[in-house]
Amino acid sequence: MNTRERVRMLVDAPAFQRVIIAVILVNAFTLGCETSATLMAGYGWLLHAIDRIALAVFTIEIAARFYAHGWRFFRDPWNCFDAVIVGVSLLPTTGTFGVLRALRVLRVLRLISAVPNMRRVVGALLTAVPGMASIAALLVLILYVGSVIATKLFSEVAPEYFGDLGESLFTLFQVMTGEAWSEVARSVMDAEPLAWIFFIGYIAVTTFTVLNLFIAVAVSAMESQVSKEREDSDDTVQDLLGEVRELRAELRELRTEFGSAPTARS
Repeated sequence: MNTRERVRMLVDAPAFQRVIIAVILVNAFTLGCETSATLMAGYGWLLHAIDRIALAVFTIEIAARFYAHGWRFFRDPWNCFDAVIVGVSLLPTTGTFGVLRALRVLRVLRLISAVPNMRRVVGALLTAVPGMASIAALLVLILYVGSVIATKLFSEVAPEYFGDLGESLFTLFQVMTGEAWSEVARSVMDAEPLAWIFFIGYIAVTTFTVLNLFIAVAVSAMESQVSKEREDSDDTVQDLLGEVRELRAELRELRTEFGSAPTARS
């Protein structure tokens, strides 16, 4: 076994992955502690030291994985994701690049690639993007139509909310999220008592229908991902069973040959 194979066995070992996850969690905790002025005054040197050690561990890990897998390293999108995250952390954080210091927290996102269940969720969401894009386009269309109607109906009675198209878009987006929508509706209803018809209809279409479609698409994508993984695992099991059957058949033939050999000599 050469050195590259040994490094590959090391970086692919579950214990090694658990160590990396532990380093990510510790680094996430220290980055949060750095936001406290009190902790930085007393333990700033320790937090910076842990941060540098974590970055060194991540850099060595990426280098080891690249050495172990060669250029195949970049065939895995998650490897590229990890390399970009660590690469951003290696950029200088002084002078004009001082703003990049805040991007160190992106290292916490490496937990997504390190935990298989998180990778599964993100992968399912990515497969659901085309369906979500269609629903988002429908939502934008409904928001635009509702804003035009609201501007024409309520611009005079509530100019602070529906004075022009831009304000109406922002107000209806706020209503769609359910944030203080009753205050907006009641302020309009003081002058237009029947305005509740518009708000109830708009909320029913956007919040209760369109937004729930996003959840339905995401759940459907998750189910498809799980079904695909089950099919892959079943195929793997079937392949293994087939190999076992072939080995048994070969052993049976060997026993038959060796068992009949003495008879043939006699």
